Amino acid sequence: MSVESVKVNTGGAHALERVLANMGHVIKGKDEAIELSLIALIAGGHVLVDDIPGVGKTTLARSLARSLDASFQRMQFTADLLPGDVTGVSIWNEATRAFEFHPGPIFHSIVLADEINRASPKTQSALLEAMNEAQVTVDGVSHPLPRPFLVIATQNPQEHAGTFPLPESQLDRFLLCFEMGYPSAEAERAILAQSHGSTDVDALSPVLHADDILVLQADCNKVRVEDSLIDYLQRLAAASRTSELLALGVSPRGALALRRAGQARALLHGRDYATPDDFKRLAVPVFAHRVQLKENFAHGGSARQAAERVIESLLSDVAVPR
Repeated sequence: MSVESVKVNTGGAHALERVLANMGHVIKGKDEAIELSLIALIAGGHVLVDDIPGVGKTTLARSLARSLDASFQRMQFTADLLPGDVTGVSIWNEATRAFEFHPGPIFHSIVLADEINRASPKTQSALLEAMNEAQVTVDGVSHPLPRPFLVIATQNPQEHAGTFPLPESQLDRFLLCFEMGYPSAEAERAILAQSHGSTDVDALSPVLHADDILVLQADCNKVRVEDSLIDYLQRLAAASRTSELLALGVSPRGALALRRAGQARALLHGRDYATPDDFKRLAVPVFAHRVQLKENFAHGGSARQAAERVIESLLSDVAVPR
C-alpha cells in the first residue's frame, strides 16, 4: 500500500499522532505503551517489555511495523538458539567457490525478540552489536542493518525456570523498559466484544513511510535542551550514584539515554524544545532497569517495582529547574 510522504519538523507530531491512532485500533487502552515505543523509535533506541504473556506485547510490535509500512520479524528465543540463528551465516557455494552470507532474522526494521532471557548469554550477546551499531559482523565482514532499526524484546518477570537473566551490559542497550499491564475494565470489554475475539493487526494500513522515521530521528537530534536541563539530568544521575538504596547508579550512558528520550517526547508532542516534564515522565522507564538495588531492599514487591520507587523518590528530591 502506498502512503503519502510527509514533511516533518515539529509538524512531525501530526504524523506521529496518526501512528498512535492507527495502533490504538488494535491495542486498547494502552496509549502510554504505544507512545513509549514510538519514543524509542524516534530516539533511535530499543525497548524491553517486562510483562506476563497475553497482555499485547507481540501485538504492540506488529501494529507498529504495520503502521510504518516497515519490515517485521519475530524471533522466539530458546535455550538452543545459536548466534548464527539471529545474525545469519556464511554458506559455501560450490558453483562460485566462495562463501555467501545468508542474512538472519535480525535484518528487518522492527524485530521482536520474544522471551529474550530464554536464550543463552552467547546468543543474547549476538544482539549487542546490532543494537548498538546497527550492524552485524560475521566472519570478519560487517553487514549494515535496515534503517530504521528497532528491537522490541520481551521477558516474563514471573517465570525463571530455564532462563538466563540479562546482564547489565545487555540491559543498558535498551533505551526504555516498561510493562504493558492488564487493560482497564472498559478496554478489556472492548477486546472481548470484537467479532473474532482477537485483534486483527493485518487489517491495519500503513500511515507513515519507514523513510519518514529517519527524518523524524534527524529532527529529534535538533530538539533544544537548555543548559539548566542539562544540569538537571546530571543531578538526577549523580543522585542515583549516592543513593543509600542503590548499589549501582545511573551511568553517563543512562543519562544520555534520558536526554535522547526526552527530545523524542518533545518532538512527539509538537515542540522543538525539551521541558523538565519530558524528562520526569521518562525517568522511570529509562533509569529503573539500569540501576541495581542494594541487597534485601526489594521488599514489598519485585526488584523492578522497588527500583521504580527509588527513581520516583529521586525525582521528588532533585530540584526541577524553573
